[in-house]
Amino acid sequence: MMTSRTVVVTGASRGLGLASAAHLHRAGWTVVAAMRSVDEGMARLRDATGAGAADRRLIGVRLDLTDAESISGAVKDIEQAVGAPYALVHNAGISAAGMVEETPVSLWERMFATNVFGPVALTRALLPSMRAAGAGRIVLVSSQGGVRGMPATAPYSAVKGALERWGESMAGEVASFGIGVSVLVTGTYDTDIITDAGTTDCRVLDGPYARHHQTMDRRGRAAMRYAARSPEAFAVGLEKALQSNKPFDRRAVGPDARMLMVASRLLPPSALHHMVRVMMGIPRFGAIRPVPATATRLPADSDPA
Repeated sequence: MMTSRTVVVTGASRGLGLASAAHLHRAGWTVVAAMRSVDEGMARLRDATGAGAADRRLIGVRLDLTDAESISGAVKDIEQAVGAPYALVHNAGISAAGMVEETPVSLWERMFATNVFGPVALTRALLPSMRAAGAGRIVLVSSQGGVRGMPATAPYSAVKGALERWGESMAGEVASFGIGVSVLVTGTYDTDIITDAGTTDCRVLDGPYARHHQTMDRRGRAAMRYAARSPEAFAVGLEKALQSNKPFDRRAVGPDARMLMVASRLLPPSALHHMVRVMMGIPRFGAIRPVPATATRLPADSDPA
């Protein structure tokens, strides 16, 4: 790897983005850390890397992926600071919990704006300079929800699935210019996005899906205690992806993600559905009967005709 290569990492103020930016800086990359809260995020990055305020290989850029003006401003700042970046890592995103019936459409819109539309806009704006440079890599951070739609996180699964299809399409468009695309399917990592603080909670815990929520919450928290890995482990996998010379590369980062990808290739959709259902403790098909509607009674003196 050339030490002069530059990587833009979105969502670099915390979680996987923070760990990745710090790891790549230590590995010799010039890191452009894109985030909404630059002062707070850069303070964390300097603590993690030991870099001083004058370090030219660690650059903070303000970026709000839901704001078109912020995206335009970030692109100008990136190109002014480093020219055409070699790599662009789309890590920023938000999560939500709740059944489809419980999740408002406004949240779906915000999820797509942050996880899909914003990254597309940022990529479109940076691609001309990357094409002119004749080399580069675009990395899309997906998840297990991009492999298989997961109950109670439909918006998150939907945006990750859309992210993967976008990456597959774009890979065919930019490969001839020397730009590759990688999709990273992440496993479970110990970050805010898997905690109550990092997730928009739309669950109605005393509603018709209460039985689902109780079981899934109990099993999910137990799985996180045993399966969640350090964000630094993800950063190592990201660095390997950045070194790939394949025009398109889709890989798992984490043992649980790897197991799901293998299962999705080997099992038919119906079998995979049942496997997920059993793992999450969701009742079998038709197990919960509908509540009968209260019969409408006509007044005694009314005429049914």
